[in-house]
Formats: sequence, C-alpha cells, structure tokens
Amino acid sequence: MRPCNRGHANRPWRAVLAAVALSVLPLFAARTLAAQVVRIDATAQGTPLPHFWEEMFGSGHASLAMRADYLRDLRAVKRITGFRYVRFHGIFDRGVGMYTRNSRGNLVYNFSNVDTIYDGLLRNGVRPFVELSFMPPAIAANPDARYDFWYRPNVSPPQTFSKWAAVIRTFARHLIQRYGIAEVSKWYFEVWNEPNENFWGGPWRQKTYFRLYDTAARALKAVSPRLKVGGPATAHAAWIRAFLRHVVAKHVPIDFISTHAYADDTTRSLFGTRRPVPYDDRVCLAVKRVRGEIDHSALPNLPLYLTEWSVMGRDNARDTTYVGPAVADTIRECDGSVQMMSFWTFSDVFEEAGPNPGPFTGGFGLRAYGGINKPSYYAFELLHELGHERLANPSHSAIVTRTRAGALVIALWNLVDPGLQGRPKTIRLEVSGVPADAPVAIQRVDHNHGNVLPIYRAMGSPRYPTPKQVAEMNAATALPAPELVHLRAGALALTLQPNALFLLRIGAVRVRTSAMAGR
Repeated sequence: MRPCNRGHANRPWRAVLAAVALSVLPLFAARTLAAQVVRIDATAQGTPLPHFWEEMFGSGHASLAMRADYLRDLRAVKRITGFRYVRFHGIFDRGVGMYTRNSRGNLVYNFSNVDTIYDGLLRNGVRPFVELSFMPPAIAANPDARYDFWYRPNVSPPQTFSKWAAVIRTFARHLIQRYGIAEVSKWYFEVWNEPNENFWGGPWRQKTYFRLYDTAARALKAVSPRLKVGGPATAHAAWIRAFLRHVVAKHVPIDFISTHAYADDTTRSLFGTRRPVPYDDRVCLAVKRVRGEIDHSALPNLPLYLTEWSVMGRDNARDTTYVGPAVADTIRECDGSVQMMSFWTFSDVFEEAGPNPGPFTGGFGLRAYGGINKPSYYAFELLHELGHERLANPSHSAIVTRTRAGALVIALWNLVDPGLQGRPKTIRLEVSGVPADAPVAIQRVDHNHGNVLPIYRAMGSPRYPTPKQVAEMNAATALPAPELVHLRAGALALTLQPNALFLLRIGAVRVRTSAMAGR
C-alpha cells in the first residue's frame, strides 16, 4: 500500500498533523460515555512478570544481518526493548556460503560470512537464536528442492544423515573456537523451520524430521553437552505431543520446545475446528494448549519458546496503531504460559518476496523501509516500561504492574480488529493504596501520537523517502515527555480512541521520552 491523499499532497505535513490533533476527543471526556471501571489495590500481592514478549525478535534470513540498514534497525529496537536474542532463517543457505564447492569442485567450509553475521549481532548486544536451516546445497539430496522465497532456500533432506551430522558438528566446533563455550552455551539451537509445511521436503514429513532433529541434537551434544537444542519449530503449534513422545522414547537430547502461531492462522490449522475463534485469542489459546501438552508429558519442566508470532495483518494492519493494543492483549493472555515470544519481525528489512517495495506495504516489522518508526515501534517502547510484578485484574483492557521501586505502571487499550468500526472507550481507574491525589504520568500511542501514517501521506507518500524525510517523520512521531496529571479522590477517567494504547505511571514518576527518535 502506498497511500496518497491528493488533498494533502502539497500541504506541509506539520500543518496536517496540527489539524488532525484538533480533532482528538478530550483526554478526560468521560461524561459522554459509559465507563469501564478498573479497580486497583497498589498494595496487593503480585506475581512475577518476566518480559517474555521482548526477549527475542524474528527477522528474515541470515544474509540480511550483513546489511547496514538491518543493523541500524536492530540497534534502534534494542534501545527501546533491550531484547537479547534474534532469530532468522538460512544460516546454511547458499548466500552465506558456509559449505560449498570451490572452483576446483571440492567441498570446503568457509565461515567468513557466518562470522560477520554473528560478530555484528554480538557487537550490538544481541545473541543469535540459531535456526539450523536450510540444507546446504552441497549435501542436499535434491538440489532442485527450493522453497518459493526470493532467496530460494533448499528444503531437501540431506544425501545422508551422517553428512548432516558432520555439518552440525563442524559448525558448532567453529562457534566454540571463535566465541568460547561460555558464550555459545547462552545461545539456543533450533532444528529447522516449520517442517510440517513445505519448508521440509522429506518424505513422511514427521518421521524424517524427527530423524533430522535426532541427528542434529546428538551432534551438538557430542561437541558440548552445554549447547542448548530444541524443536520442532512447527507452524500452527503442531506435532508437540508426538515430538515429546519421540524424544522421550528415543532418549534424544532436548532443552526446550519451540513452535509458531499467528493471529491470522486458521482455526482449523491451529485447533482442528471450524468453530469461530476471535483473532485476538488464537495465539494464546494455542500457546496454552502447547503448555498443557508439555505439562502432561514426561518432560513437564521444558521451557516453551514461541519462536514466531504476530498479530493479524489484514488491510496492512501491521503498519497501524492496531498493533499496540493487539500486542498488549497478547501479553495479558499469554502471561504464565510461555518463556519467550519472538515477534515476527523487528524490521521491514525483509526479503521473502524480494527487495523491499517501499514503506507501509503491510510488512511485519516495527520499522518500515528506510528506518521509519511505525506505531508498533512506539507501542513496544511503552510496553517495555511495564513493571516486573503483575497485579491480578479481571479487565480485558488493562495490565497492572508494579516496579521494583514500588511505582504502579498500567497499560490500557481499546482494541478494535481491522475491518471493524470501533468506538471510543472510557476507562475509569479507581486506585487504592496510593495518595488520593497521587501524580500520574501518561503516554500514549494512538491516531495522533506515535502514528507516522498521516505524516507520510502529507509528504506525498514517497516510495523512496530520503534520509531527511525519514528523520523528519521520526522526529515528528517521537513520544514526548509524559503528560502529568493527578488522581482525584483516588480516581481517574480516560477516553481511548479505537486502537489507542496508554501507559500510566503512578507513584515514582520517571520522565522518559523516545530513545533518540530511533536514530
């Protein structure tokens, strides 16, 4: 999508932004709408809230990590979330060239690009969550078994599984030699990607994938038992019971379970039913089912990593303010069931369909082409501020947390799915355990805050924005200092526009603005 508003094409974007801002409903316009009441006891017992939604992000394929724009976006998202791991496809792909034939036709290992990729991540404070994929063409049983991505990865089984084991051992030994076992033992090794889909070309898909996993897991552990390995990395949260039974029966090493679920996966693919399930509930219902399958297995203590997930993408929704409330709602539902969730993706530096066609085409990332901060970028920035202790609350539009310093940090949202007509929502907070006139710091992402789309349209929707235009857009959308108000008799009413995300801090107010506008 390249939106163009001809009426605004020649108007200065600042004037457009100012005109839009005048249309905002008053922040405290609670009298006109029936309020949803959220009651909070600031002294209530809490439970730990690890920031599982921002520990890891996904990205496209390995070769992208050698690009300056990829690393620029990685640094920007690292600044606002502190994320620790990144996952991508294709470390064994032809474009990386780790195991290929030289000019004389001899098979040789060449780790120069592998080192460049991992050095760049580590230099920026991010570790790899290593997806062991795809098949090195030199050992592929079928050199023509190519997945239909632009970079054409080979999804064939190996010529022999002993050759696959040799590749895994050599790869692991090189990593340990270069980075040391103390470092590499903090990485994760996930065998393949979505073998229940066309990413795996083995006959009797499940059976041959299990053999692929067994071979890789045993090869890694033979190099060092400290290396962490897991799978099955399936789409649609599939195969978990069968995989757990298999590794137990065959005594195969395993350190974690990984799988994928998307909000726009079908209910049939996720749950085996055609019954309607709201898009916003699908990911966490799948996560809870998998958690239950692990809990009832012979390995109930295995951690669960959702190594790909995202919100619904219809109507280019991932470019809009919808993402923030959808992510917040997912945090609310998935808390306690999963150890890490890897949002797909941190950046629109992404090539599954080919070179980027321009900004705001519905890409998965938090940053659009050119390094433009989307509303989702600022939403993750706000959600990073949630405390590390959650206070129970029945609201489906709130997460109530407490920081280690004792402040309350509250996320509120008004979630409206793409294609639906939403209405403003008024939420009345009634807070006990703090002074009745306690200060409240408010930040938000909504149509008029942290939303670059009106500014982009006002610029004429340039397909190839200049660095100057990108800087102007990021400066215009950077989150300002919080708005400071006070509780009144322990209460506060707020009106949220459709797909608005608010973050409130009550108590030890810490003023925070955007991290250098994502520069």
